[in-house]
Amino acid sequence: MTIDGLSLASFKNIESAQLAFSPKINCFLGRNGMGKSNLLDALYFLSYTKSFSGLTDAQLIRRGDGFAMLRGQYSRRGLDEELSAALRPGRRKSFRRGGKEYKRLSEHIGAFPLVLLSPADMELTAGAAEERRRFIDQIISQDDPRYLDALQRYSQGIDQRNRLLRDECSDRGLFDAVETQLDIYGTYLTSRRRVYIDLLRPIFEKYYSGIGGEKECIGIGYVSQLEASGAASLSELFERNRRRDAILHHSSSGPHRDDIEMTLDGMPVRRCASQGQTKTFTSALRFAQYELLKESLGISPLLLLDDIFDKLDAERVQNIMSLVASSGVFGQIFITDTNRKHLDEILRGLPAGSSDAYRIWDVDGGAFKAI
Repeated sequence: MTIDGLSLASFKNIESAQLAFSPKINCFLGRNGMGKSNLLDALYFLSYTKSFSGLTDAQLIRRGDGFAMLRGQYSRRGLDEELSAALRPGRRKSFRRGGKEYKRLSEHIGAFPLVLLSPADMELTAGAAEERRRFIDQIISQDDPRYLDALQRYSQGIDQRNRLLRDECSDRGLFDAVETQLDIYGTYLTSRRRVYIDLLRPIFEKYYSGIGGEKECIGIGYVSQLEASGAASLSELFERNRRRDAILHHSSSGPHRDDIEMTLDGMPVRRCASQGQTKTFTSALRFAQYELLKESLGISPLLLLDDIFDKLDAERVQNIMSLVASSGVFGQIFITDTNRKHLDEILRGLPAGSSDAYRIWDVDGGAFKAI
């Protein structure tokens, strides 16, 4: 899959842009704050129907303007397809595929897969467990529509249980009914998370070794509160913790509190890894995510690399550049950087004879100039 062209109007700091992309590598150069990451965010929005920055839809509209428009022309499984989105303050966003609006935006997830590496990925190791759950949930949701449905229904069930706890409900039957549903959906979440972590692990180890060039002992594993508790089922776990949760006014255990253990030489990465090792760890996770999705979906996701060379030594930078340029794994790639040196080295690694193998833009104040 590739995106052949993108049109934007009033998206973040981009007043207007029309870009035609190379099917291989697309590079965006410019100082920080000029709009490079905003362009990647537009691509992300068209794949996930939301921003990777955490901004609301209304906040994505350029300051002073009354709407934002995004339109992408794709080549997918040999067919031309168009995605478009319109954002207006106070109104539900319009998201269309081939001119037809989605009834449920969740139907779109996974159809146009995308993987993003960004500085925010450092939170995968240093941040809260929520970041790591979001990472694995994003992978599985693109491949398994049933998982996304279970995730949404489980979240709704937890909200309902928390309301019962806050209202100091004493009706055992209500709790049993809610927790039975949570057991169904939560059990599916934990089982699928464990399967995908096991699938991801050997691919991740391969990329970590390829980037770091070191024989460090790395690991990722799923940490389940259900297993740690010794309870026979989620229903039993919820019932066992009901009295404590009533005091806390929230559900203190379950799949929504599980974690992914990330270790280096047997220690948590956040405690023992250098900045370079941490960046290598998170980059390897994202590359593994890409390869796993490519294999499971039978389609090459877009790969977005946002300022990925920061905090890496020269050897690791070179290894990533060689990987991106010549591994043959990755499809269409979008790279942002403030330093053209890195980009030129990547481009020199491309096979000779392809005049359309790359395109470069200078980005300044939300404007894009081909160079």
